[in-house]
Amino acid sequence: MFLQLEWVAAVVVFLVVVIVGVLVSSIRVVPEFMRLVVFRLGRLVGIRGPGLVFLIPVIDQAFPVDLREQVIDVSKQTCITKDNAPVDIDLLIYLKVTDPEKVITQVQNFKQAAVGIATTTLRAVVGDIELDEVLAKREYINSVLRAKLDEVTARWGVKVTAVEIREITPPSTVQSAMVKQIAAERERRAMIAQADGERQAAILKAEGQKQSAILQAEGERQAAILRAEGQARALELLNEAASKLGQNAILLQYLEALKAMAASPSAKIVLPMEVLAFLQNLVRKGEG
Repeated sequence: MFLQLEWVAAVVVFLVVVIVGVLVSSIRVVPEFMRLVVFRLGRLVGIRGPGLVFLIPVIDQAFPVDLREQVIDVSKQTCITKDNAPVDIDLLIYLKVTDPEKVITQVQNFKQAAVGIATTTLRAVVGDIELDEVLAKREYINSVLRAKLDEVTARWGVKVTAVEIREITPPSTVQSAMVKQIAAERERRAMIAQADGERQAAILKAEGQKQSAILQAEGERQAAILRAEGQARALELLNEAASKLGQNAILLQYLEALKAMAASPSAKIVLPMEVLAFLQNLVRKGEG
């Protein structure tokens, strides 16, 4: 009898533990960024969360879906360009779930599917352009990939927010050619800068010489003007001094000049009209 009681007690404890375990497993706490897609006996019954969610044990089955934006790192993909040059490209895909039901019911693994579409689309896009354009049209490739991915993932309830090419690695031969091209471009720019500097220096030198010549000519002109003004002033002063002399002083000067002329070997002496007129006046004054 005692053994039977112990057996019953053990069974009761076991049942209690099982019931408590089942009840605990049927209670879910769903955070704000998560949703539960609930199936009941295999049929979709809806989305649950956030907050406290109760599930019927054994009957209900829940699949969690993360609503936060997620990033997929796509490893290097070797693509062949239009001019048959291999390039390695790796990229990042940013996406988020907009419809949890479709993510569970329409696609098995949306991340893997998105990576597959991204790689095939990348090869197709790169195959239509040449190597130089691949290196220059990064934004174009990003936009084409994003548009294509968004078109396909829309039916899965997923929104592609961005596609970013992280690195494009051309062949080693192309890399060495690019290094040489960059060095040549830098040398060309240095030569252009040097030539431009020399040209500016020559212009400044010529401009300085021009200004110097202009200033020198201006100085000479001003000096000539001042000399002419000085000579004119001297003549004015001479005329003023001459006008102040009397007729006797002037006659005396004339006589001195005639004396000097008479001492010369010339046989003819020409008297100025002013002297003759002055002598006539003197004669008239003596007769009177």
